Amino acid sequence: MEKFKPEGCLFGLAENQKFISCEDNLVEAMHRQITLEARAAVCDSNHNLIVDIPAMKAIILREDGAVGISDGTTRDIALISRVNKYVQFKVKEIRTNDNGEKTALLSRKAVQEECIGCYIKKLAAGDIIEARVTHLEQFGCFVDIGCGIPSLIPIDAISISRISHPSDRFRNGQLIKAVVKGRDGDKICLTHKELLGTWEENAAGFQAGETVSGIVRSVEDYGIFVELTPNLAGLAEPRSDLKNGDSVSVYIKALIPEKMKVKLIIVDVCEKVNPPSECKYFTQERHMDRWLYTPESSSKVIESIFNE
Repeated sequence: MEKFKPEGCLFGLAENQKFISCEDNLVEAMHRQITLEARAAVCDSNHNLIVDIPAMKAIILREDGAVGISDGTTRDIALISRVNKYVQFKVKEIRTNDNGEKTALLSRKAVQEECIGCYIKKLAAGDIIEARVTHLEQFGCFVDIGCGIPSLIPIDAISISRISHPSDRFRNGQLIKAVVKGRDGDKICLTHKELLGTWEENAAGFQAGETVSGIVRSVEDYGIFVELTPNLAGLAEPRSDLKNGDSVSVYIKALIPEKMKVKLIIVDVCEKVNPPSECKYFTQERHMDRWLYTPESSSKVIESIFNE
């Protein structure tokens, strides 16, 4: 099985299912220190996690629930919030009580420590990684970047097109990609907009004279900003009957690369769109040193540099 994936990526794999299915295989996984994954069914009153595996009763004791729990740098909400979600773990020990009942003692902390030492500490600015959305706040999107290790994508780093809330772009549990922006102490800082394409890459999907769908992202006195894609928005004439999040159809009047402008005319207000669709990424690379959003013909420069 692949190591250091966000939680929720291992459970359905055949190898994982084999090792959690019976006692003999669980013992083998313990001796080989294989990282496994299963659902946390209960967080008890002492903040121990009861894990649902077919082989036997299994528990992650509080101090083994996550890196930082023992010294207080990680709050117990990190354990409570795992209920009914997948957790990764190593098997520490299998105990037998006086009645002959067996219990597997698991450690999520051990998996996270291995992930930090062998993966997180080796990440460099510009690395493109996989992440899973864990929860959304007004100020940004929290993600799992491996084995339950958290990081944050600030709201202004999610896309070029401005959004009111990260739920405009993401949903809980969604697998996404992100770019390592740098470090803040032991924490990894992330960005996302650089993966969604340049102005020209996005504009190439549209032509003047077309009528297309869009989402209202900002209502100003001088006009309405309408998002065509997450990294491309245009300006339409002012209207008093629109609000952020409205779905509209727009006529593309002009695309002006040198000014990075898209001139629009709002044709109609439509039914509200469904939840956010999957992100369209414009690169399959695993690293970038520089990202230039701006067309060469434009005097304004919007860029991200990762190799400094």
